[in-house]
Amino acid sequence: MFVKSVSLQHYRNYETMELDTNNNVNIFVGRNAQGKTNLLESIFVLALTKSHRTAKDRELIAWDKDHTLLQAAVERKYGTYNLELNISKQGKKAKLNGLEQKKLSNFIGSLNVVMFAPEDLEIVKGGPSVRRRFLDMEIGQVHPGYLYHLQQYQKVLVQRNNLLKQMWNDRSSAHMQMLEVWNEQLVEHGVKIVKKRKHYLKKLQVWAERIHAGITNGQEQLAISYVPSLALDEDNEAVLFEQFMIKLSQMNDQEIRRGITLVGPHRDDLAFSINGKEVQTYGSQGQQRTTALSLKLAEIEFMHEEIGEYPVLLLDDVLSELDSYRQTQLIETFQEKVQTFITTTGIESIHAHRLQDANVFHVENGQVRR
Repeated sequence: MFVKSVSLQHYRNYETMELDTNNNVNIFVGRNAQGKTNLLESIFVLALTKSHRTAKDRELIAWDKDHTLLQAAVERKYGTYNLELNISKQGKKAKLNGLEQKKLSNFIGSLNVVMFAPEDLEIVKGGPSVRRRFLDMEIGQVHPGYLYHLQQYQKVLVQRNNLLKQMWNDRSSAHMQMLEVWNEQLVEHGVKIVKKRKHYLKKLQVWAERIHAGITNGQEQLAISYVPSLALDEDNEAVLFEQFMIKLSQMNDQEIRRGITLVGPHRDDLAFSINGKEVQTYGSQGQQRTTALSLKLAEIEFMHEEIGEYPVLLLDDVLSELDSYRQTQLIETFQEKVQTFITTTGIESIHAHRLQDANVFHVENGQVRR
């Protein structure tokens, strides 16, 4: 997978920008707040139709404009794909090779990316919501149908929580019947989400363990485990459905008292351990960084295994955050097999001499020059 060119219009601090990225490695150098991260973010947005930095699409549009237009030419093993995403106050419109896509899920997956930024350390150190977002974004790229079930689940969850709040004072038969309807819809989509997450983590675990052992010269063994709010060990969807429904029934009184849904994939988590010790609490900063790095490198291999192509790698000011050894490990992983976009405040902060066939661009105040 290879991004040949990127074009932006009214995107954050870019009025217009057209960039030839026809190299294996593209490095963007500049001071902070000049637009380097915005460039990488735009590629991420073209892949997932949403930002990794904000949930508000309005923030992607230049200050006094009413829309932003993002375009890219992406070379894949089956040909070249021309991607176009228009974001306005009215919503998003996506085109693939000039044809408008009725569903964004039909557009997602045309470009696959792995983003690695300093804040990704929060996948290890942060709260469960960060880890769930990590899962959802990565699975959604290779299985766009997953995003449909996730969106439907979230909609049902909001409706169900609203009903639970009403039932604190009114447990009428009509409300109880409506709760049963929401339960069935919640479970229908929730089971699909849990199954995909378990499948993803099973494969990610294999790659992450192997990569982590290599980085630590076999001194550390990384383990990743799924921590669901509801223990569902079966793979049969009918059995999972029944187990989930029974659990909701058991939690009925407690959920009504609290006015929220207490079980389901919206409350699931991940756990990381090294040599049997939990990383989030007991791991050193170096171990936490290595865990995050292992996860990101494992994502690359997972995507290659799932779709038969390597994704595009986006490194946002992250090489300078790694010590010499970890930086070398990362560079050797992507060198010559993964197209990579790198941002940095200074070329001297990275092992540039290890980067072959690299384009170097200078970014200043929303202007990019080679």
